[in-house]
Amino acid sequence: MNRTVLVTGGAKGIGYAISKLFSQNNYNVIINYLNSEKEALSLQSLLDKDGYTTMVYKADVRIREQVEEMIDKGISKFGSIDVVVNNAGISQQKLFTEIDENEWDNMINVHVKGMYNCCQCVLPYMIGRKQGKIINISSIWGITGGSCEVHYSTAKAAMIGFTKSLAKELGPSNIQVNCVAPGIIDTEMNGFLNDDEREVLIDDTPLLRFGKPEEIAYTVLYLASRQADFITGQVISPNGGYVI
Repeated sequence: MNRTVLVTGGAKGIGYAISKLFSQNNYNVIINYLNSEKEALSLQSLLDKDGYTTMVYKADVRIREQVEEMIDKGISKFGSIDVVVNNAGISQQKLFTEIDENEWDNMINVHVKGMYNCCQCVLPYMIGRKQGKIINISSIWGITGGSCEVHYSTAKAAMIGFTKSLAKELGPSNIQVNCVAPGIIDTEMNGFLNDDEREVLIDDTPLLRFGKPEEIAYTVLYLASRQADFITGQVISPNGGYVI
């Protein structure tokens, strides 16, 4: 029986690449989205046409009841959820003194509360089976901090701390929890960068280019595989040498 992965924010950018790659490796894929219905349905159509098995599900990861229902329906449809990829995220560049309370709360809630909801809802099932993989998508800015991105960097750093703590707690249940912290990746989320800003970031990256979403997806796929069963509590950062 094929394994099943839930990818939050799975219709665009890195999430799109993860959903597609897992499908191509014979996973059942639950593509979660909130505002990207058109992209989610287009991806599902593409994958279904190639004979892969998917489920598209709209849920706000900040809202517990919606997450519970998504996980229940995923397990009902596929019989299991073996891997959860907490990828849903937002970004914003703003001076710290200008970040309002709603912007702060939303940044924390999407990344941290969303991750908390997805993990806590799926874990009773994983613990009962004594197996499972949780992979949290952080950022290099969660490692180093980013100027004018205090709320984003805080949320991404929290994902790293969450990963390490939960890995220790779930180790005896044979559940691996890891974190991927991408560098500068060529996605729509970085579309706000102008040519000069892009050039500076590329010059600061030893490999002299932005990363590709597919390169992050391959890292996630490896961590989800049985070949990575002895890896837990780790932060892997595909960043082209930007952070060493």
